[in-house]
Amino acid sequence: MTDHVLTYMTFFPLAGMGVVLLLPRERHDLIRWVSALFTLPPLLLAVWLYGHFDPTKPGLQFIEKFRWIPDYNIAYFVGVDGLSISMVLLTALLCFLCIFASWGIDKAVKGYFALFLLLDTGMMGVFVALDFFLFYIFWELMLLPMYFLIGIWGGPRREYAAIKFFLYTLLGSVLMLLAILALYFSSEPYTFDMTVLIAQNTKYGTAALPFWPFDRLGWGFQHVVWMALFIGFAIKIPAFPFHTWLPDAHVEAPTAISVILAGVLLKMGTYGIMRINFPMLPAATAELAYYFLAVLGAWNIIYGALCAMAQTDFKKLVAYSSVSHMGYVMLGMASFTSQGINGAVLQMFNHGTITGMLFLMVGVIYDRAHHREVDGFGGLAAVMPVYTGVSALALFASMGLPGLSGFISEVLVLLGAWQKYPILTVLGASGVVLTAGYFLWTIQRVFLGPVNEKYKTLPEINGRELFTLVPLGIIVIILGVYPNAILDLLRSSLDELNRTVIPYLS
Repeated sequence: MTDHVLTYMTFFPLAGMGVVLLLPRERHDLIRWVSALFTLPPLLLAVWLYGHFDPTKPGLQFIEKFRWIPDYNIAYFVGVDGLSISMVLLTALLCFLCIFASWGIDKAVKGYFALFLLLDTGMMGVFVALDFFLFYIFWELMLLPMYFLIGIWGGPRREYAAIKFFLYTLLGSVLMLLAILALYFSSEPYTFDMTVLIAQNTKYGTAALPFWPFDRLGWGFQHVVWMALFIGFAIKIPAFPFHTWLPDAHVEAPTAISVILAGVLLKMGTYGIMRINFPMLPAATAELAYYFLAVLGAWNIIYGALCAMAQTDFKKLVAYSSVSHMGYVMLGMASFTSQGINGAVLQMFNHGTITGMLFLMVGVIYDRAHHREVDGFGGLAAVMPVYTGVSALALFASMGLPGLSGFISEVLVLLGAWQKYPILTVLGASGVVLTAGYFLWTIQRVFLGPVNEKYKTLPEINGRELFTLVPLGIIVIILGVYPNAILDLLRSSLDELNRTVIPYLS
């Protein structure tokens, strides 16, 4: 099993899609349970991978590689290191739980679950692929299922949100493809192998290109390719000003798809920058990180928090909070310190679990009240005490309350960033106050005060809904007390990643 564990994890959901397509379309319960069955093995294998991964080794592990298209030096090449294994764990967990969060889907059930399983394969493939051609296939594989999952099963403005998501992502994909081809034709011999391209990173020129505007900016080949890749990844993060697709997509998407969007897809942007931009284009990374990662990261924190504070739609509020929290990841990455980059990747994992809880809890109340207006509730703590307790855990974790997972990752980011960008760190730290402000205000309006007469008979959260929320809540508590459960996986690989860029820092 150790020889092909990553292949099994990646393609088991795809096999499940094939099985689902063969089932009778009217057998909704059978389709749901079969889909759940095919997301369980990747989760079990991810747990096995966690137990057998050697965190003391900075290099790749569980490698599988064979020639695929020899004429173009394309290979099926997968593997994991400390950076990717945390994302593999997160993806496997959220996909399994989101199948159960999708139980309420009753429109074209067969199509929904088949597309969800295809999306699962695409996401897992992105985090394990080490050949650029394979990476791009998996990256694009996510686009169509996500488009249809929003566009068919979403809310009233689903077509608009789906098309907006598609166009933004397609723009990023085109720029990424051009950058990949530029790197391919700059390698000797031509290759899509990421490890080879990283080994040849000193060959990519940094001398200014002799045409406008690159001559005036002093940008060379590395800088142009870096920027093309960055825009492609920044759209996914999403970094300002490429963020406007996110609130629409979140608001219109079904609950489970919102969880996947926030929990997994946003992480692909920051993962791509660290997996590709940092080691492959280190000189450009050192020169451009301040402006396009640190400054934008601090701006994301403040801007996202202020936008969240202005929202009356519960789901849109959580969506903008994601923009803010991903800013911490960008700021930590740009610090090139051990605390900063480890905190950034830990924040990626923690944000996936915490925001997953937030979107699931919004889905619970929407299923009962059929609206998400924050001011339309009130006094739910007296009506739904269990739901209120679980929701409070998620909200306080997102605020960064000490003892919960969100606190330690944000503190590590700020500790690392302070060593390099003290002013930006102070600005970023103010986001903690803004976050506490809009979440406490939300708690007051939704859960406290007199009971809204319209909702005094709302049913309590049920067992299936608790099944999707409790595992995430347990992880939030465990990592708040013992963050080394994830940090130990990251440290060696991320310190090695830092060492590729540090020599180029002025």
